[in-house]
Amino acid sequence: ISNNPGYDNQPSFYNDNLVLFSSTRNEQTDIAAYALNKDSIIWKTNTPKGSEYSPLKIPGSQNFSAIRLDLDGKQLLYEYKWKTGRSQPVIKDLKVGYHLWFSEDILVSTVLVENRMDLVVSNLQDHTNYTFQRNVGRSLHKIPNTALISFISNEDHEMILKSMDPVSGATRIITTLPEGVQDMCWLIDGSVLAGQGNQLFRYTPGKDNSWELFADFSEGEIGTITRLATNAISNLLLMVAEIPDN
Repeated sequence: ISNNPGYDNQPSFYNDNLVLFSSTRNEQTDIAAYALNKDSIIWKTNTPKGSEYSPLKIPGSQNFSAIRLDLDGKQLLYEYKWKTGRSQPVIKDLKVGYHLWFSEDILVSTVLVENRMDLVVSNLQDHTNYTFQRNVGRSLHKIPNTALISFISNEDHEMILKSMDPVSGATRIITTLPEGVQDMCWLIDGSVLAGQGNQLFRYTPGKDNSWELFADFSEGEIGTITRLATNAISNLLLMVAEIPDN
């Protein structure tokens, strides 16, 4: 999709044809959209006084959300109009690092607090914010075919994948991520993918006792893999990876 010498990262599927991602141009990071059927990129934001990250489609809307970091250090989650790019804050008093739309009114996010991130669930209708866990990672996902989300708990230098009910706050340990891994994604069959180095590993809760090798790019076409994302039916996979110099 891209091989920008700058920063291309944090992709997500807007739909099965459009991919949103953060991309650097003119010394700022804007939101771009890649159309699979046209093999072309269009820019969705242009913010000279700041940069945008982690774009996601908003449920029940054509609009998308993204984190904006302004030059003065202000960092908030904004909603962007799809057609015009005009924006407004989603939550005005939380320094959101990463986010996930559980529904049109329920937002799950990691919020920057001192030198850590905390897991916060926000109800946008009644304007409440509840902190459910401290010291979490950046990877937030819905768990397919459930009413749960997953998050990464940073405990004693281990990254623990957990599930959570955003309504009740009930959590459960799923598994420990491979060493050095901070990112993962769910497939529609209920299994988890994670990248370690230039390999992909897969884990199926309730079935596997350990992570199993899923794909190997050791021939050198792909370097270190970080972010992962799939579309709704898991027939497309997005990867953020280094491209080795040949």
